[in-house]
This record gives sequence, structure tokens and C-alpha cells, in this order.
Amino acid sequence: MKNEVLSPHEPRDLSFDKLLPASPDRILNINFYCHSDLVLATPSIIKIIPYFGQWPEWFDLYLLSCEYNPDIDWVFYTDCAQPKHSPENVRFVQLSFADYKKLVSQRLGIKFNPSSPYKLCDLKPAYGFIHSEDIQGYDFFAIGDIDIIYGQIRQFITDEMLEEYDVIGTHSRRLSGHFSLFRNTEQNREAFRKIPDWQQLMTADHHIGIDESKFSKIFVRHKNHPLWLRKVWSLTSPYQRRVLFKEQYSTILSPIPWCDGRMDHPQNWLWRDGHLFNDRDDREFMYLHFMNWKSSRWLPKSIRDNGAAWEKLDELVHIDTRTAKLSGFQISPNGFTQIESEFR
Repeated sequence: MKNEVLSPHEPRDLSFDKLLPASPDRILNINFYCHSDLVLATPSIIKIIPYFGQWPEWFDLYLLSCEYNPDIDWVFYTDCAQPKHSPENVRFVQLSFADYKKLVSQRLGIKFNPSSPYKLCDLKPAYGFIHSEDIQGYDFFAIGDIDIIYGQIRQFITDEMLEEYDVIGTHSRRLSGHFSLFRNTEQNREAFRKIPDWQQLMTADHHIGIDESKFSKIFVRHKNHPLWLRKVWSLTSPYQRRVLFKEQYSTILSPIPWCDGRMDHPQNWLWRDGHLFNDRDDREFMYLHFMNWKSSRWLPKSIRDNGAAWEKLDELVHIDTRTAKLSGFQISPNGFTQIESEFR
């Protein structure tokens, strides 16, 4: 019996003129696992990120961490110049912020005209619908941010998990705007319509944060209840039956205990050959979300007045991308640096 291939990964060549899939100009590495005469393709993932303005100083290192996850794709809708050295699994669709707002308005049937690109965070629940044609052929789509360095994502989101769950969040009781994953189904692409008054919330000029608050309630209604009771409640909604909320301990200086139970979080992180770890925990991590070093806006109130560590720095990146790729790099309150000798 001839092997049958299910759910092949079909990479997309995206352009703003068409915003439609085209023939791939590259071949991604696709992993397979076999059972008898059946061959199953590793479920494909694409991460959707609109971004306008100016790339952050660390963006080349962000892209380096994407490169070491070759079986996941990223697509950026942006007015920023395409980096000279971008990995094959990261695509850039060039368009202005004004054109993107027109696209959103047309797709959602609303007047989306915010003054700041930061408002795009409130659009995250609708990314799958806005870009539904662009993500055809992918099994999952993800939302996220770029104040992140990735480790080995598939080490934490396995094929078995992707088979069992339709929605995966990286916090224990809610979706995270910096990384949430959805099976590419009509139900998930249009789940944002379940948010009460979503049109008004998305058209308001100021940022509200519905990507983590009101959107989460669709998938976990009673987040403060014990897990067993939440599973009982999940039987009442098709949106809550195949969901996984698992804390990945990604965001340093957030007001939750670390994986070792301590309230103080690791301050020295190391990335090497696609793997992410720190100088305290005997384990790897899926990604590091360093927003609380970047800005004091979301710091716990008890330490907010001290300011964020990187707000006090004139320069954040003290290592070139070539050296980082060869030897790794360190992330700490001092920014991005070469790995100190005691951590080698």
C-alpha cells in the first residue's frame, strides 16, 4: 500500500497586491512520523505579525531565533525595510500603515483608523480572519509580538499537542498576546465576533488590550476556578473543549511565581544554537518575553517607579549577528551582549 501524505505544509508567497497564496519559491524542512503505511506531516504553523514604524534595535537577533525554528513560518505586514539577512521562513509584505488600515476596514466592515500602530494589539483576535486567504494550507496560525527571543518552539508545542488541542496559550489561565496558537478553522478565525461590542472596541482610537482580556473569556470563562471545574464548564461551549493553557514562564518580572516557586525571576538568559536557557534553571524555555526590561508600563506596581532596566540604556545591542550565530548571546538588564565566560 502506497504511503499517503496528510496535511502537507504549503508555504505561501505573499504580496499586498494580491494577498493570495502563490507557488512557493522555496522548500521548507518538513518532518514526518510514520504509523504503519500512513505518513503524517508535522502540523504547519504560521505566525502573523503586522508591524509599522521602525524595527527595534534587537530585530536581527529576533530573526536569528526565528531562523532556528525552520518548521514554523512568520509573515510581517510592514512599512519597515526588509532586513538584508532575513531567514527563508520569514516573509515580509510591504505596505503602508494607511493601506493596512484600509485592508482591515474592508475585511471587518468597520472604520479602522487609529492614530498609533500600537492599536494593532486589539486586532490580534481578528488576524486569522483578516488574513484568512494568506494562511490557507496552514494547519495553525499564531499571534505574537517581537519583544521576544525564541528557543525551540516545537520542543514545547509538540505534534501530539497539536493533534489534541485547537487552541494553545502560554499562560496558565488566559491567552497571551505575545504567543497564542489557533487551529486554522472557521470557528477560530471568526471567534473574535463572540467578543461583546467588538466593533466599538476595535475602532476606538486608544489601546484596550482585548487580545488578552475579553478574547480569553471565549476560551476560558472561569479562569479562577480549579482546573477540574473549568473542564466541567468547558462542556457548555465548543470554544472551550480542546484548549490548553500552560504556563511557559516566558515573561520576566511579571507578578506570578517562577517555575521554582520564587517571586524573583532569572535575570541572565542565554541563547545558543536555537536553544534558550538561563543561569538558574536546569531546563530550556520556549521563549523569553522581555517587555518588562524594555518598558515600565506593565511592571508590577511595587517596582514600577524604579523604571525598566533598558529605559536607562543608550544602546541595547552589544553583539553583531554573525558572532551571535557562531557563539550565542546573553540577554540581561544590560541588553544583548556576548556570553560571559562563567556561563560558557
